[in-house]
Amino acid sequence: MAALDPGIAIGVIGAGTMGAGIAQVAAMAGHPVALYDTREGVADRSIAGIAVSLEKLAARKKIDANQAARAIAALRPAQNLEALADCGLLIEAIVESLDIKARLFSVLENIVSPTCLLATNTSSIPVTAIGAALKHPGRLGGMHFFNPAPRLPLVEIVSGLDTSHDTAQCLFDTAAAWGKSPVLARSTPGFIVNRVARPFYGEGLRLLQEQALDAATLDHVLRACGGFRMGPCELTDLIGQDVNAAVSHSVWTAFYYAPRFEPSQVQQALVDGGRLGRKSGRGFFDYSAGAAVLAPSLAKAQPCPTHITLFGSSPLARALGQRLQAAGVVLQLSAEHSDGRIAQADQAVVYLTDGRSATQRAHDLNEPATVLLDLLLDPDTASCIPLAAGRRCPSAAVSAATGLLQAAGLDVVPIRDVPGMVVMRTVAMLVNEAADTVSQGVCTAADVDRAMCLGVNYPLGPLEWGARIGAATVGMVLTHLQVAYGDRYLPCAALQSSIYSGIPIHVA
Repeated sequence: MAALDPGIAIGVIGAGTMGAGIAQVAAMAGHPVALYDTREGVADRSIAGIAVSLEKLAARKKIDANQAARAIAALRPAQNLEALADCGLLIEAIVESLDIKARLFSVLENIVSPTCLLATNTSSIPVTAIGAALKHPGRLGGMHFFNPAPRLPLVEIVSGLDTSHDTAQCLFDTAAAWGKSPVLARSTPGFIVNRVARPFYGEGLRLLQEQALDAATLDHVLRACGGFRMGPCELTDLIGQDVNAAVSHSVWTAFYYAPRFEPSQVQQALVDGGRLGRKSGRGFFDYSAGAAVLAPSLAKAQPCPTHITLFGSSPLARALGQRLQAAGVVLQLSAEHSDGRIAQADQAVVYLTDGRSATQRAHDLNEPATVLLDLLLDPDTASCIPLAAGRRCPSAAVSAATGLLQAAGLDVVPIRDVPGMVVMRTVAMLVNEAADTVSQGVCTAADVDRAMCLGVNYPLGPLEWGARIGAATVGMVLTHLQVAYGDRYLPCAALQSSIYSGIPIHVA
């Protein structure tokens, strides 16, 4: 089924930020658009705001002035739901309440023509449940835009049990015709993005609860080492702690309280205290005028160790060698060591984290001077690296490892010795959730990676990242985390299959 013809009217119900954004997208694509809101005057004000926004974009030559003028002229407020009777597609963007959404579509079904398609912009409520009371639920599908809708390209096209193939395909093709990048998803809790993204928030919040590092340092590590656009603390402050906590709780309960989705006590404390983030002036950070910007905690400068040996040809070992040689540091290169060490700097023995704490690894290897490093998205360009030392590690070894990394041009972030560290722990859980999502038929492997890059600006799709690290490594990290913490970190069946077969989860 092809995209809707631009001459077909689009109705948008809910004139808040999201609804107004969707209306702007449809109008820019050439459709006449009717915008409705139960609150008096809100639709008119939203249309006026869209007009100002489009005029500014045209003045800055970001869009064509004639196209902007046509889009503004195509927008009209609807005084009541009956005014939407001539629309060929209605998109609902109202409060996240199953009862309210279901009642709305039951009313709309009796107003519009039998050929009119119905779409919900819900981010987490099952499409099947919303359409359960409809006479013809086959014409209802999810059309989940991301905020701000005019700018972010992703749209999740979500099929409930009764959504017809033609409905889903038409919504997909229409979103593509509107200049968006749609992906198909089955209606399960959180769809793709809100499900797969949970570990990004959840692991960061658990690290805070374990006092591994502070909020500013956590965000800095995930930006500078993991390549994420924002850290979990600043991002949840932007989203709203209450909103993010509600989604986390919704997904957790919908998955029958699976441990990996368990909400955070740290976040709930912020919500209970009214510290909702930017909108309340305070969350993890203080947004009041004149408030200090918190800096990450970095290690003090240490001297470069005298004796340095790098082992093997892993990406981190290779990058450290190139960085140190460029800085004129004398070092030795050696074949891969049997215990997997990356470097030896004076008495310090340096490893990449494998999910065990430094204390456990030192015990298992009988190597007290064990120092662990975290995963880096790109060791060649990273600006910092987290470091953790075991409880019995001599201070001289910590100093030597720190000096080695600083000589390679890296800021060192000392963190408390917790299993899996920061980036490795987060990425392993993202890979695991993405693999499980694909194995359950929610979406394809290509679409899960596409959705996470386009919807939440991840530097790599989780499955692509997993292929880069290797399924065996991801599985080993998760297994060690499971030993330390429990079944929250249980490797999913799809990941285990990839490990045992040696066949990576397909990335198109």
